[in-house]
Amino acid sequence: MDKSDRSVFKVSVGIAALFVLIGVLIPNQLGQAMVVAQSFVLESFGWFYQLVATFFLIFAIYMIFSKFGKIKLGKEDAKPEFSRPTWFAMLFSAGMGIGLLFYGVAEPIAHFASPPMGEGSTEQSAIMGMRYTWLHWGLHAWAIYAMVALALAYQKFRKDAPGLMSATLYPVLGEKVKGPIGQTVDVIAVFATLFGVAASLGLGSQQINAGLEYLIGIPNNFMVQMLIMGIITVLFIISANTGISRGIKYLSNINMSLATLLLFAMLILGPTLFLLNMFTTSLGSYVQNVALMGLRLSPFDGNEAAFTQGWTVFYWAWWISWTPFVGMFIARVSKGRTIREFTIAVLLVPTLVCGLWFTVFGGTGIYLELIQGLNVSGQGLETALFYVYQHLPFGIVLSILTVALITTFFVTSADSATFVLGMLTTGGQLNPNNRVKVTWGIILVASTLVLMASGGLAGLQTAIIVSALPLTIIILIMCYGLVKGLNKDLKEQNKAKDITAVNKKEKKIVGKTAI
Repeated sequence: MDKSDRSVFKVSVGIAALFVLIGVLIPNQLGQAMVVAQSFVLESFGWFYQLVATFFLIFAIYMIFSKFGKIKLGKEDAKPEFSRPTWFAMLFSAGMGIGLLFYGVAEPIAHFASPPMGEGSTEQSAIMGMRYTWLHWGLHAWAIYAMVALALAYQKFRKDAPGLMSATLYPVLGEKVKGPIGQTVDVIAVFATLFGVAASLGLGSQQINAGLEYLIGIPNNFMVQMLIMGIITVLFIISANTGISRGIKYLSNINMSLATLLLFAMLILGPTLFLLNMFTTSLGSYVQNVALMGLRLSPFDGNEAAFTQGWTVFYWAWWISWTPFVGMFIARVSKGRTIREFTIAVLLVPTLVCGLWFTVFGGTGIYLELIQGLNVSGQGLETALFYVYQHLPFGIVLSILTVALITTFFVTSADSATFVLGMLTTGGQLNPNNRVKVTWGIILVASTLVLMASGGLAGLQTAIIVSALPLTIIILIMCYGLVKGLNKDLKEQNKAKDITAVNKKEKKIVGKTAI
């Protein structure tokens, strides 16, 4: 690492260590401060998050149909490093794995019981609940990821720039990105990543604990969750030390296989025809209402506004906070793809798969409550999934499979996060050394435990929402820089083609003259 890289590493580690120390010494005061910060950001900047998320979706669609579509993320002769199945497996494992399991039943059933408008626990609220779940995990989310990943991959593989968030601003700021401005951008990206991933790890430990309580009666409390995180920390540090082409790749393929098995098992063991009908209906409802839902704020209705702030705005902030992590990881494994291929794949395929996942899991929960009269919505977020399993054939087997899948998702997410945090704090090195990755692994787990101890799920949400705000500004500048850089690329390509054409024409003239 050069002097600049060491500065980013030292400042980031120093601030993170200070945060952990404060959380250990005065957890209550930290929790209170986060509650105040969360309320301020949600009430003052909810409109901003809604507009920004919609802008990223429009920008992604523009990139698909624009003149930039044929440009490769790499040199002209670059080939994809991974096959499409492995590429998708990596994308899902690092992207939303733990969240899909934690919220798979919990979110649709929560919206079904307490919809943003109208009466709950009705057929209408069932469709609305699925529709809003599609919104939170669909096109907007993947557009945010796609645009950051696109900018990172373009700068890294086509311009040979470091794999850093600051490098994506080079078309706008020039050499200034190598000074204090660039270092500040990278430090902001570090903390957004740290808190965004911490939320997933916190959710994962809670759900593993809930699964173990259901399976073998282990108490569901913070001390057990600390022990779970300690054991898994050892596992993901071992995985991180094997590198991206071994540990992360193999675990990602295992995750994809287990997730596919679980999805189809639920589809077959659950109310299959009901779920297929629900998927089709909710897809149509989502497509019809996506623009309106993505901009809804309800200034005249406090209940609707609270729903938007607590769910939609939180999700936009969560996905934005994950962009340095997921964006950099997607960029790392997407070399050789064209901009059009990349954007279509990242935008559409995960949206449909996420929609199918939530329809199968959430739709099963809705069916058990609406049709069979069970109290699925009365369960906790982390226990709703296992409650549903109790009322399905082979529930114990599904629970064991789920705990195993959450564990592998946990390891892969933490493994990928330490890899990306290492890149961000070592000048964009594609293979950060093990000492750096282990350091960030320990800090990541410590930060997660501090947030859980000082505020639980609310504490995790607050850290995400606050840390994502400055990063949002950076990503907007990044989009402008991407277009500016691509336009310059096209001009240079057209100029080179013109010169080649003129040379060929001159050779023909010379040849005819000689004859």
